[in-house]
Amino acid sequence: MGYTSVNPADEREPQEFADHGDDEIEAIIGRAHAAYERAWSTRSLDERGAVVRRAAALLRERREGMARLVTLEMGKLIAEARAEVDLSADILDYYADNAAAFLADRPLAIATGEAVVESASMGVLFCIEPWNFPYYQLARVAGPNLMVGNTLVVKHAPNVPQCALAFAKLFVDAGAPEGTYANVFASNEQAARLIADDRVVGVALTGGVRAGAAVASAAGQAVKKSTLELGGSDAFIVLDDADLDLAVKEGVWAKMNNTGECCIAAKRYILHEKVADEFVARFKAELEKLRPGDPMDETTTLGPLCTGRALSDALGQINSAVDGGAKVLLGGRRLDRPGFYLEPTIITDLRPDNPAYHEEIFAPVAIVFRVADENSAVELANDSPYGLGGTVMTRDVERGKRVARRIQSGMVFVNKATWTAPDLPFGGIKNSGYGRELAEAGMGEFVNRKLVRVA
Repeated sequence: MGYTSVNPADEREPQEFADHGDDEIEAIIGRAHAAYERAWSTRSLDERGAVVRRAAALLRERREGMARLVTLEMGKLIAEARAEVDLSADILDYYADNAAAFLADRPLAIATGEAVVESASMGVLFCIEPWNFPYYQLARVAGPNLMVGNTLVVKHAPNVPQCALAFAKLFVDAGAPEGTYANVFASNEQAARLIADDRVVGVALTGGVRAGAAVASAAGQAVKKSTLELGGSDAFIVLDDADLDLAVKEGVWAKMNNTGECCIAAKRYILHEKVADEFVARFKAELEKLRPGDPMDETTTLGPLCTGRALSDALGQINSAVDGGAKVLLGGRRLDRPGFYLEPTIITDLRPDNPAYHEEIFAPVAIVFRVADENSAVELANDSPYGLGGTVMTRDVERGKRVARRIQSGMVFVNKATWTAPDLPFGGIKNSGYGRELAEAGMGEFVNRKLVRVA
């Protein structure tokens, strides 16, 4: 398969990395297992926390260089890349600060004797992570699991190899024992063998539904726990009493952060018919203000998509939607310039029989629906194979909470675009996967909750 950095802003190939050979992968998993058994799980929480905090500090010290690697390899606007570095460091610090409380013994009230649930590490985890947030995705598996005492072998996406190496180096430089956190450049076939390896005790994946199904199947056959975050088709509901100034502001950010290449980006805009015309007009006007350019340039407001394939896939989905009867209100074309740039796009008149109706479009593409009432908005929001996040815009907070409870997803934000933070659990249901990352829930996924009963 090969790992290659292609600058999506100019389509040049600055650097290539070969897959690790089978012998190299055997050595990597061997070191990870040895580190778990003899060097990492045996350390105290304070000792592990010192390493994780140091990695966070190094991430902040190297902020500019780390951010520029993100922009170089996947095209994120440089200001957003810096924000991702900051968020990733915050996640590492969060787990170093809170692990003791999350992993504390939990006494049970029983009739006689004593019972306590202890939290123990499990072993080596294999993590498969995507390109769209090259450090954040790594931090949210590294922070909790390293603090638990597990060790990690991580397969990053093939288009961000320099980011993968830079993140792994943080832990080496922070003083982690060799093998505690290891990057691997592996093919899909090698990844399958890693999942089956007896030394691997669990698998975490963030990616697409097809990859999730394959990983879950392989992990299940090997009787190993897995967690999956598989994207979404989040609804952005604007009710008839919404503050439209706020709704438009949040709606633009919800669509355009990370150039729309975000699992919790708003994908479906479900608008009450009383406010739909005004919202669409103002939303369209804001998207038209975005200006493409070099994502390293602070003044650029529209970056490229991550790869040529991502661009062609998005264009194919737009064309398929139009062939099925939908209309393009704005954009829909590749920009005539070097790089993988797509015009910000608004699609309307998408019916349930359209091939694109149940798809996730991972790009700056918004699909607009009009509904007559609150019940219709909820029904449409739930008419999706996905269930990751969602947003409800309304001046009536209690109404927003009521609607949020009815939406079938792992997360719903009221009067705020769906986003992430170290202390908020992250994950979905249905085809968006299972399990949670971040907050206390994220620390509990790969922990042995061991009962100790004293008669």
